[in-house]
Amino acid sequence: MKSSFKSDLKKEKQLSKLLDKYYKRHLKQYCFKRISSLEEQRKGVDLILTSTLVDAVFYVDEKAQLDYINDSLPTFAFELFYEKNGIQRQGWLFDSKKKTDFYALVTSIYADEENTFTSCSITFVNRKKLLAYLESRELSKEGLKEIAATNEGFHGKLELKALDVKNEGYLFFSRKKKAEKPVNLILKLDFLIQIGVAKKLV
Repeated sequence: MKSSFKSDLKKEKQLSKLLDKYYKRHLKQYCFKRISSLEEQRKGVDLILTSTLVDAVFYVDEKAQLDYINDSLPTFAFELFYEKNGIQRQGWLFDSKKKTDFYALVTSIYADEENTFTSCSITFVNRKKLLAYLESRELSKEGLKEIAATNEGFHGKLELKALDVKNEGYLFFSRKKKAEKPVNLILKLDFLIQIGVAKKLV
């Protein structure tokens, strides 16, 4: 199994050009600054939005479905855990070291040729509201960690009692196909908008 980290970085660099066009067009009430510092990116900051109307600054972490070019998925994977050197690490969703205020979920990414992106959809998710909602549905950091621990070695989709699998979401264990062996919380984009934690930008 190979990590796709380097190839993803190349794709992300090309995709950011398209994203910046969308931000300029649809976020006119904000000034935005793209962050190149790896240290800041590790803290969950790809973009800083500064409001032109009120004194407010927001940190944005861009998450793109780069494994699904020229495809449109109704869901998004929120990373709970991953492995590095055989040790389970905290994924980005519940990582307290992240400064992220919003996730910019980039989906329905289309390209005419390799790494030449022509269109995509962007859904902004309020991280604080999402975590509070998950907590209210008994899907806290500790609760999900316990579920993952009791299903060690499991691969594939795992239904959760707290979520409707068809309309809301489920867990997915990628034990066999990815080097990092991530455990992801898969949530429907329409569901996130419906519960008021997300808004579609484009």
